[in-house]
Amino acid sequence: MDDQQNNQEHQNEQAEIDHQNAPASKYIRLKPFFFIMLIFTLILSTAGLTIFALTFGEDKVVEVGSPERREFQKLYQAYDDLKAEYYADIDQEALVNGAINGMIDALGDPYSDYMNQDEAAQFEESISSSFQGIGAEIQERNGFISVVSPIKNSPAEKAGILPNDQIIAVDGESIQGMSASEAVLLIRGEKGTSVSLTIKRGDMSDPMEITIVRDEIPIETVYAELLEDQVAHIQITSFSQNTYDELLKAITDMEEKGMKAMVLDVRQNPGGLLTSAIDISNLFVDAGKPLFQTKVKDKDAEIYTATNGTKVEVPVTLLIDGGSASASEILAGAMSESAGTQLIGLNTFGKGTVQTANELNDGSNMKFTTAKWLTPEGNWIHEKGIAPDIKIEYPSYTQLPYLDASVELKTGVLSDQVKAAEEMLVAIGLDTGKVDGLFDEQTETAIKQIQKESELEETGILTGDTTYALMDRLRVKIEKEDPQLLKAKELLMKELAK
Repeated sequence: MDDQQNNQEHQNEQAEIDHQNAPASKYIRLKPFFFIMLIFTLILSTAGLTIFALTFGEDKVVEVGSPERREFQKLYQAYDDLKAEYYADIDQEALVNGAINGMIDALGDPYSDYMNQDEAAQFEESISSSFQGIGAEIQERNGFISVVSPIKNSPAEKAGILPNDQIIAVDGESIQGMSASEAVLLIRGEKGTSVSLTIKRGDMSDPMEITIVRDEIPIETVYAELLEDQVAHIQITSFSQNTYDELLKAITDMEEKGMKAMVLDVRQNPGGLLTSAIDISNLFVDAGKPLFQTKVKDKDAEIYTATNGTKVEVPVTLLIDGGSASASEILAGAMSESAGTQLIGLNTFGKGTVQTANELNDGSNMKFTTAKWLTPEGNWIHEKGIAPDIKIEYPSYTQLPYLDASVELKTGVLSDQVKAAEEMLVAIGLDTGKVDGLFDEQTETAIKQIQKESELEETGILTGDTTYALMDRLRVKIEKEDPQLLKAKELLMKELAK
């Protein structure tokens, strides 16, 4: 077999030589091996020239190996230029995060946000059982961080933080231009530590400094009490994972105590989980009736309807205000338009969009708007809110600024803080004479009265424990003489009397 193969190869070689000696008019014939190698060499040469031209040529289109997405060509070019020519080493992760953040910011949507790993962890924490911080829902709007609502019984609420307060600095560092997620990282912290917020409120000429000691913020979202005449007052402070179960327990407790009617209260409730809003709305709307609608781009509206299950059978009114947002507004729209519930208080916040949080591979997160929601009748309340059936303003003293207990206010001092203290004293029934911001003898007498009733040393100087005692007295008055709650109760009593 080997001999035959050798003979054949010898004959082929001889034939090749004979053809090479033939006249030029004849064809040239190469050995198959050399022919194949020649073709392979030409292919490699062409590929090399192409790579060189694309990589180093002046008219290169895109980096070799880059995804063929023409819309990102400028982004790739910017990244390559920075990487090649920036005077110092670049942080690749920071550049990529910044690019994503820039895309989200370019949407101009205050409810869409990119969160790095730390910010995403904070976000997940906010819908869990508890977290550590001051307890306030914030949002970015037009480059500024504003308070949507403080959480009930939180350090923020106790310190006097109000809805619509604008936080302009944290521990002296300006936060203008930050996203809400970035601001949260500065404001939150370990229990027992303090944070100083610079607050601008309404038309006040001078911002105020409020120092708050952080604490454990339990996500207890439902508070219930039975008022006179067997009317239950049930407040929902946010819509979290356990809110529906908490509400069912509260309703059962009130029923066992003889509840005949209910005032449901979502004032200063910034919202939360959509699923929680659906479950709670279902308690107050008959099966088959619409709860709300969602509208995704280029698709028809999807209508969510109430189902069978547990229903509240007693008469109900709902309290709303400017801090009632998102899920609170879904509930208000469902109860108003599909159950005929009367709404009492003030116009709601006006957030008519739905967000979805998409986790990325590295643990970061993109929370962005994926749909808008409509009331059962198809109304989009975005940036308009839901108007109450009966409008009742808060008393002016509920909007007074927080008093700094570390400052001494005494005879002869003239300031905005003194004026706020005088208004507080008048609100709780003490005479300070003319409310003009001047701490005079009448103001001193009123302060001594507060100190006497609180069993404090009667110095006539407003500071420390005396300041806290004055603000506590005002808080008790606000809770006991709540005009919106009293009106809601009055309407229910009339309905029960029919």
